[in-house]
Amino acid sequence: MKIATKRRPRLAQVLVDDLRGQIETGMLAVGAQLPTEPQLEERFSVSRTVVREAIAELRAAGLVTPIQGKGMFVTDLLDLPAVTLTPVELQSVPQTLELIEFRIGVEVEAAGIAAYRRSASQEEAIRMANHEMALKIERGEQTVEVDFLFHMAIAMATNNRYFSEALNRFGQRSIPRGQFPTLPDANGRQYLSGVLAEHERILDAIADQDPEAARIAMREHLVASQKRYRRLAR
Repeated sequence: MKIATKRRPRLAQVLVDDLRGQIETGMLAVGAQLPTEPQLEERFSVSRTVVREAIAELRAAGLVTPIQGKGMFVTDLLDLPAVTLTPVELQSVPQTLELIEFRIGVEVEAAGIAAYRRSASQEEAIRMANHEMALKIERGEQTVEVDFLFHMAIAMATNNRYFSEALNRFGQRSIPRGQFPTLPDANGRQYLSGVLAEHERILDAIADQDPEAARIAMREHLVASQKRYRRLAR
């Protein structure tokens, strides 16, 4: 008779549980900054990929929020506005999750290919789209269009028309927050600054011609979005 063995938790979950416990017990108080990625890597003896996966889960759960150029900070859950979606928005959740899943399959590899195949002008197009998004966040303007242009610029930089055709098939609808205008933070500067920081990691990897780093950064970006909208389906 085979004896069942207890399955070991994945590394990211160990990190998530530890940090969640510190937040819930007040060891990490509201407004406190999380340790840096290198500090967490050393403390838990894990890779940067594991650290970023754990932070993405904490962010998706609303426990931490990024501040551009500073790091991740503990969120006051009591200050988070309640999410009340319209019937149309509720109906959009399953399709949104399916679309994000599709984008993960396509755009993760597109980022990797773009990293080693992009031309100087194509890299500049990605950079300009990201810069334009930063300006719109600063001005409090809508960012869905420039967000889509950033992802389209990466698809174009693969120099494989099927990537851009696949993304263009959905257009701006591929940017989820455009489908959920009543989400409290859909156009909030704090949330959008976090999105911008994720974009910048993707851009840096493509500029450095590092395909694996580009794939990882794109996956983290899209998975964070996936987890955020999956919470709406509960």
